[in-house]
Amino acid sequence: MTKKQAKIFLIAAIVNVILIISLLVFINIKKNELREEKEKEAMANTTQEPTTTATETETETETEEVTESQEELLMKSVEEEIMQMTIEEKVGQMFFVKASPYYDQSVFDTYQPGGVILFGSDVDNKTADELRAYIENFQSYSRYPLFIGIDEEGGTVSRISSNSYLVDEPFYSPRYIYEQGGFKAVIEDSHNKSQLLKSLGFNMNFAPVVDYSVDSGDYMYRRAFGSNIDETCEFATLITYAMRSDKMGSVLKHFPGYGNNGDTHSSIITDYRDYETFVQQDFRPFEAGIKAGADFVLVSHNIVVSMDDSMPASLSKNVHDILRNELGFEGVIVTDDLAMSGVSDFVSSDKAAVEAVRAGNDMVLVTDYEVQFEAVVAAVKDGTISEDQIDMSVKRILLCKYKLGIIDDLGTY
Repeated sequence: MTKKQAKIFLIAAIVNVILIISLLVFINIKKNELREEKEKEAMANTTQEPTTTATETETETETEEVTESQEELLMKSVEEEIMQMTIEEKVGQMFFVKASPYYDQSVFDTYQPGGVILFGSDVDNKTADELRAYIENFQSYSRYPLFIGIDEEGGTVSRISSNSYLVDEPFYSPRYIYEQGGFKAVIEDSHNKSQLLKSLGFNMNFAPVVDYSVDSGDYMYRRAFGSNIDETCEFATLITYAMRSDKMGSVLKHFPGYGNNGDTHSSIITDYRDYETFVQQDFRPFEAGIKAGADFVLVSHNIVVSMDDSMPASLSKNVHDILRNELGFEGVIVTDDLAMSGVSDFVSSDKAAVEAVRAGNDMVLVTDYEVQFEAVVAAVKDGTISEDQIDMSVKRILLCKYKLGIIDDLGTY
């Protein structure tokens, strides 16, 4: 091949390469154009759909507005009712009194309690009809419908199911039921309790126990759910939801958590555990129940040194501030029974309810209501307790009664 032929061959090869590259560029351009056309079509289709989406959004907005409007109307109704109440009527709503067969109309006219709690002696040997009539008497005496409560935890604390006239056999403890059938069985058991209690006239069960206990020798061990903190949190969540669905008032107890401590029914108990222990374990089941919508939290009488080394939890403002501000509880806070030694050995009976309200309790659980009631009324009138604080507590109480269906229409009372 001559030099001239080689040069011609090289030029031809270069031309072919250029043609191939041009062809590839042309094909790529066409592909891009086709893709852009498809994207434009997709955009066109998308812009034709928002009519439905907008309508759905408007509907959702209207629903939210209706819900907010209903909540606002309820709050307004509650506030108007409180404005019409006397100090005595408002203070009365804050008392959860122990039941008695000797109560008559005069008791409710004078003290106007917000709730009545029944114990074993109120239930023993009564038939369902007798117990129902017993409870209906209390409601008939009261201007405002009452919380009617009882401790029906199952296991060692079974006020109702220990009566063979009412139930064939007592309810087992949640711990035992879980071991036998898991959470499904625990939830079913909760529904069964609520159904029985409602049929008898109760609207509040002082349960569930969400204390965390790991040692079988602990006072609270047999009443606590288990030794696994995550399972205890799950229990608190599921039982609270189950009770809400049944419109049965729930009470998370015993804040801030018993742990391995003794019985405050018989003596003053001091808890020396560090605050971090409560954050990492004891608070968690309460937080779970609160998020699930618990109605009440019951505060124990333990002196918890890491929160307040001088006052029982039930009388400690700092403990109540933690419950409100750290755990975010907006419902009703109630004391454990103020007649228990954990308080009665610490403060005189005529001052216990006053100190409990000053600490931040919305309701006080009492036996000697006459003395305690007069003391709280006097404390409000002399400024020891602000009437604004009383109003806030009564607002929580009335809202809770409304949401549980205990009160239908505030304007009728």
